[in-house]
Amino acid sequence: RMYMRNEMYLCILMDRTSGGPLLVGSPRGGTSIEDVAKTNPELIFTEPIDIDLGLTPEMAERMASNIGLEEGTDSHKKAVTLITNLYGMFLGCDCTQLEVNPVAETPDGDVVACDAKVNFDDNAEFRQKSIFERRDFSQEDPREAEASKYDLNYIGLDRNIGCMVNGAGLAMSTMDIIQLNGG
Repeated sequence: RMYMRNEMYLCILMDRTSGGPLLVGSPRGGTSIEDVAKTNPELIFTEPIDIDLGLTPEMAERMASNIGLEEGTDSHKKAVTLITNLYGMFLGCDCTQLEVNPVAETPDGDVVACDAKVNFDDNAEFRQKSIFERRDFSQEDPREAEASKYDLNYIGLDRNIGCMVNGAGLAMSTMDIIQLNGG
């Protein structure tokens, strides 16, 4: 068992708004980042990454400071290394999301990724065969797993109305209309 002095949050994801990877961090890790965004949005820090330039040392250093590590400390340096390595993995493995929650600072000044959620670009399966071979369908909704075999995205709903659409925007609009009408 590891004692954590500090729990933080880091994520790299593909962001449509910025048109590339987005580095996200918070000094409040170990909890739902959605809850932090609702209650303390000022504790969510973002850093758009230019896909052509990549992650710069300055970006990694700024994020290490933003998540609560004091500049010049060993923990800060280790966090910069972790952020840099996570970005390398994000690119090298064709990730669409790489979320580490929590990132822990130990009393000894180590910085450790304790838990992670990683999503991969389905279109990169031909490049990432060893990753996709490890997919554990038992950890997925069986309906979603079955649909994915036919290149379909399926999201299970709680009620008795389904929605088959082409595109996320149309899906969201259609579901909003259904909900507004009692569905």
